[in-house]
Amino acid sequence: MPAPRTTLRRGLAAAAALPLLAVALTACGYGSDAEEDDTKNLSAGGEKLSADSVKIGYFPNLTHATALVGIQEGLIAKELGGTSVKPSTFNAGPSEIEALNAGSIDIGFIGPSPSINGYTKSKGQSLRIIGGSASGGVKLVVNPDKIKSLDDLKGKKIATPQLGNTQDVAFLNWISEKGWKVDAQSGKGDVSVVRSDNKVTPDAYKSGSLDGAWVPEPTASKLVAEGGEVLLDESTLWPDDQFVITNIIVSQKFLDAHPDVVEAVLRGTVNTNKWINANPEKAKASANTALEKLSGKALPAEILDPAWESIKITDDPLAATLDAQAQHAVKAGLLDEPDLKGIYDLKPLNKILKAAGEPEVADAGLGVK
Repeated sequence: MPAPRTTLRRGLAAAAALPLLAVALTACGYGSDAEEDDTKNLSAGGEKLSADSVKIGYFPNLTHATALVGIQEGLIAKELGGTSVKPSTFNAGPSEIEALNAGSIDIGFIGPSPSINGYTKSKGQSLRIIGGSASGGVKLVVNPDKIKSLDDLKGKKIATPQLGNTQDVAFLNWISEKGWKVDAQSGKGDVSVVRSDNKVTPDAYKSGSLDGAWVPEPTASKLVAEGGEVLLDESTLWPDDQFVITNIIVSQKFLDAHPDVVEAVLRGTVNTNKWINANPEKAKASANTALEKLSGKALPAEILDPAWESIKITDDPLAATLDAQAQHAVKAGLLDEPDLKGIYDLKPLNKILKAAGEPEVADAGLGVK
């Protein structure tokens, strides 16, 4: 059995949730814009907490495995007793943030970029990050006939999911550190940065219009299935190979009104992450079953297996990496200097971890007072 993945890879290669680019996607990009899950109104039965229900948003994507498995296996509902879970799925970070602001969801699984964007645009009033969910799962995949080494990227066409999204900022930062020049807005320069939706990138690569892509899973593994080769795993660029790809956020209004429900959901996610890390094969199958229910199509083994292996499930939001990614976005000219103090409220999570005998997690000085 592999070592537990709790507290593994890092905080999200580019927390560029920019006020400039409110359209930045979560690092995923799969599924429907806002659909209620077929398994809506899940309840384990028993005594209700302070709310009749809790509305949870997430993406039908492997990087949201905590939500996929936690809902599929009833591990989140179990902690809520008679308070029911009402799940909804999204494929774009802004849509999920809008739903949170409108009260259509209470808690969401989402990437750092839209988390930062939602927080800064509301001047710190809309949401808090209350936990981690996943890290890693981002790779640079290239055409091996055209690109043999990292230096060969100069002059090539490399895709990222969207201008200002987390992978886009990560790639721009990597280019800058190489000493190469690229205009962030146009993508033109020593490397041609092509913004391409994750859904169409594999076909664009197959047609030869792209030489590679800096993308999250499972897009990276889809490219490998088309003959691409992994030239760089982004985790190797971060201390301890850790960087967050998915956070858990909550509406501040819901947190204030229903702290018992929030704590129960977090107990469910901690238990889910523990189960995933202890039962990786069963958890992988459970996540794929959930994906099939949500999207109508399961991932084939040649894509599912390598994608799952590269994503690390963690309770730790890896706050320092989110802050670093925000600074990468500032450096690229895609984000005004943000004030992120107060974006984290990890007190409920740390209470749960302490009770379970697990180490507490840090907020990198960005927690509520």
